[in-house]
Amino acid sequence: MEIKRYLIIFITLFFSITVLSQKTEIIYLSGKDFKNPVQWDFMCTNGMNSKKWTTINIPSNWELQGFGEYTYGRWYKELNQKEPSKEEGFYKYQFKVPKDYKDKNITIVFGGAMTDTQVKINGKSAGEIHQGGFYEFKYDITSLVNFDKINLLEVHVAKHSSNKSVNAAERKTDWWLFGGIYRPVWLEISPKSFIKHIAVNAKMDGSLSADINFENIPKNPTIEATIVPVNDDKKHETKTIKLKVDKNFQKISTKWKDVNTWDPENPNMYTLNLSLKNNGKTIHTYSTKIGFRTLKFLKKDGIYLNDKKIIMKGISRHSIWPESGRSTDKSISILDVNLLKDMNINAVRFHYPVDKHFLEVCDSLGLLVLNELAGWQNGYDTKTGKKLIKETVQRDVNHPSVIIWDHGNEGGWNEENDAVFHQYDPQKRIVIHPWADFNGWDTHHYPTYLTGMHRFNNGENVFFPTEFMHGTYDNGIGAGLEDFWNRYKKSPLFAGAFIWTMLDEAVLRTDWKGEKKYDSKGNLAPDGVLGPHREKEGSFFAVKEIWSPIQFKPKKVTSTFDGSFLISNEYLFTNLSECKFEYRVLKTDNSVLYTHNKSKSIASKSIKSINIEPGETRKIKFDLPTNFFEGDWLEIKAYDKFNREIYTWTWPIHEAKYFTKKLFSFNKTNNKVSILKPGSKVILNSNSVSVSLDVLTGLITNIKNKKGNIPFKNGPKPIGMKAKVLNFKTEEFKDSVVCTFNYSGGIDHAKWTLFNDGRLKLKLILLKNAGRTNGFDGAFFEGQINKFGVTFDFPEEGVTSFKWLGNGPYRVWKNRIPGTEFGLWEKSYNKTITGESFENLVYPEFKGYHANFIAGNLKTETGNYKFFSENDHLFFRLFTPDLPKNSISKTFPQPKFPTGNISFMYEIPAMRAFKPIEHQGPESQPTNIRIKKGDDGIPMTLWFDFRNN
Repeated sequence: MEIKRYLIIFITLFFSITVLSQKTEIIYLSGKDFKNPVQWDFMCTNGMNSKKWTTINIPSNWELQGFGEYTYGRWYKELNQKEPSKEEGFYKYQFKVPKDYKDKNITIVFGGAMTDTQVKINGKSAGEIHQGGFYEFKYDITSLVNFDKINLLEVHVAKHSSNKSVNAAERKTDWWLFGGIYRPVWLEISPKSFIKHIAVNAKMDGSLSADINFENIPKNPTIEATIVPVNDDKKHETKTIKLKVDKNFQKISTKWKDVNTWDPENPNMYTLNLSLKNNGKTIHTYSTKIGFRTLKFLKKDGIYLNDKKIIMKGISRHSIWPESGRSTDKSISILDVNLLKDMNINAVRFHYPVDKHFLEVCDSLGLLVLNELAGWQNGYDTKTGKKLIKETVQRDVNHPSVIIWDHGNEGGWNEENDAVFHQYDPQKRIVIHPWADFNGWDTHHYPTYLTGMHRFNNGENVFFPTEFMHGTYDNGIGAGLEDFWNRYKKSPLFAGAFIWTMLDEAVLRTDWKGEKKYDSKGNLAPDGVLGPHREKEGSFFAVKEIWSPIQFKPKKVTSTFDGSFLISNEYLFTNLSECKFEYRVLKTDNSVLYTHNKSKSIASKSIKSINIEPGETRKIKFDLPTNFFEGDWLEIKAYDKFNREIYTWTWPIHEAKYFTKKLFSFNKTNNKVSILKPGSKVILNSNSVSVSLDVLTGLITNIKNKKGNIPFKNGPKPIGMKAKVLNFKTEEFKDSVVCTFNYSGGIDHAKWTLFNDGRLKLKLILLKNAGRTNGFDGAFFEGQINKFGVTFDFPEEGVTSFKWLGNGPYRVWKNRIPGTEFGLWEKSYNKTITGESFENLVYPEFKGYHANFIAGNLKTETGNYKFFSENDHLFFRLFTPDLPKNSISKTFPQPKFPTGNISFMYEIPAMRAFKPIEHQGPESQPTNIRIKKGDDGIPMTLWFDFRNN
């Protein structure tokens, strides 16, 4: 209780200092956020630490503080629970208000409490029980406060509502269900006559109209209005507006010249200051931040912001932090909005009203917001819904970032209440029903690539799916996004789409004693492009590239390259002359795979930006440095006007064969090589490496170097085709020995060459002879090919890291290659399971497919082994990622990996995204091939260095 006495004294001093203020004073009874809490007395009725009075941090969700029971919202479905936890929490807190405030109006405000909340001051009810866990609510407690004495605040919070519709809307859901006062609690101290609420409509031409609610409006009232840019002190003209007498609700309008408009690329904010005057004397001042912007919603056309048709590159987001549940703070909001902006996202959607500070950051950094009334798949009853809509709109109406009101989700609406949004919103933003084709706005959830039947191909309504690209584990989100996006944006009625979702919704369980473990309820909540602590998954970078507002047209750098590219400007409002471009030419030394050396820049310079309007495609060019072709790859980086990186693009300057010749260590030697043919084997021998091949299968049976056996064997096994050895032949040369296997089926021949310095080469010709199918029934390759290449066995045990030249650093799927860039990369061995390894999320994941593989060094405890490719666009498969272990319902598993552990492939499978592969776009589909007589076949030339040097 000593802490409380200190806070009472502090509040008393604060009151005495601010007693003459004309502003509404804010006095916190709780902490401002979960990182800076205040302790209240607390008792929980059931679950952990229940039935005893103790203390708890406010704000907080009580489960994360060690009370009550954890409940996930799908308790009635996959979890098969009869009913969720129904514990209740009782809070007490004491505060003091000095007698100087007897002539003030005192309001207590709760930012959010879950779920039914009863408030008492000094034993008397402050008002009716508030129902709804995601909403700000308040009570006028002026008549209940004892001035200059201790006041007792008592709060009773029931996690389970007595209102069935509230439970249906908020507790039959696909999210965690928490209890408690999880947002701040504060007092608002205002004069008896004051501005109670204002709802503005500030337009791009500088005009402003507003609905104002007053309390006890004075006899001769006027309003003085000024606007001040948030980022400077420039004041605009003060406007004086006469008010009507004895009317506590009034509309005002005025206009300023030369305002800077708000949009997500130019988030210009103003502070609107209002002074309520009586006979010229200021009796109350009111400030709110606003942005001047004009919204137009045109059916059968689109959504316009400041007369520009917009496309929303959106994502959905839950308010959650693993250690605090729904109780967050502004630093988390800043972190999250910056991450979304870094991903080139310009819009965000929620499943309930979000923290105010998140909207403030959306305003200031520039994100478009779909603000949603809770109701996951069930709506509130009419009476309750009206109250909660009012609370939502009145709290958030002035945020320029908010452009649309979502009335529930996937059936969670009540059409009787649609009109209530406009009662409190002078901007008359549209009201949508997410997932429905409603009132001219088609928000279809998880459309297929070929969605049609009046929804897209022949649709008449503006199309913007409010959920698509579901991301359970490593599925979806970036995988397939490029196809969907390129198709949808061809429609003139497309207004954007929203990925599900931003975050893996895992929480640190306080009831799992003895271990620090995070819980996402198996596969129910790990849906994000980011981990619980905002760890970046591979899809983060795929989205960043695909949704980059600057798009480079495909180009290969060859000897004719002159420094020019075609680029498109996909910004909504920004000319590319406002962006900054710079290039670097990077080079590796010859020994980079054999040493700790890294790449280095041999040339760099800024690129003169060019005037490219939104929607235009034009040429950009830089002067090639004289040493350009001495480099290994080109990197171009772009920054926006705020110096935020848009993306970094790369192009190899040479082909794979050049790199192999450069990077493979060659030792000139006079050592001899030989061939042995014991039994059914062929053994190729050099002074440093010995290779044993099975003459019946053509597979490696053993490799030795001076340190002993190397566990690389049982290859090349065909992937996606059949092959059978017909015969073999051997050849001996001065500096090498050769064994060539001829096959029937998918492999024409495999030529092994061991050089006298220990280098090993394998040259394969695949799918050459259309007629040589001896011994096979039907085709010798799959009609639909989603995996194609060759594979070998190699154990994971003892592997420590991998250093490679190629695309990285993240693994890829066939339909998620964007987001990786050409370069020299290195990563340590890990067993990360995306969406599950929350106690040790190490990124990038070690195992999986890697694109455009050129050369790599696999480091192990027993030696280092190098692999090289003379073929561009080859995929390197490095082991098989572990499957999730904690799934509790139907999952969408990763594609099946081929046999073996290390594979070299021209085709890899696509990752599904909520829907089956056949519902995805063309880049997700298996390929096919026609083999004709006279074809040269498909070459694959690999080099191996097992010398351990």
